[in-house]
Amino acid sequence: MSQRLTSRMLVSALLRRVSGAGGTGAVLRRGDEQAGAVLLMCMERGRLTSLIERVADMGGGYRWADCGPEDRADGSAVQAYLDRRQARDPDLWIVELDIPQAERFAAETIVGA
Repeated sequence: MSQRLTSRMLVSALLRRVSGAGGTGAVLRRGDEQAGAVLLMCMERGRLTSLIERVADMGGGYRWADCGPEDRADGSAVQAYLDRRQARDPDLWIVELDIPQAERFAAETIVGA
């Protein structure tokens, strides 16, 4: 059985890496510390570029998958999506990362997680 990062450890690692590279990050909603779903709001200079969520892959590991409304510029649609997700999943983490290529930081952090 392989050891996997808990949700809390993954979020902490992401925030440290982004901060160390000159970006900012914030936990907007805390979920279950062990196995809560993790949803990232990837930002660049305050503008939402993508919403991605950690999902299980066929190899027993994890990957990031695009989620949310197609129109990322529609703030009300994004907020409605986040509200629905929170209502359905009380264990959900929502984390904002504001740094160029936030998806790259996420992908590099999840390797082996």
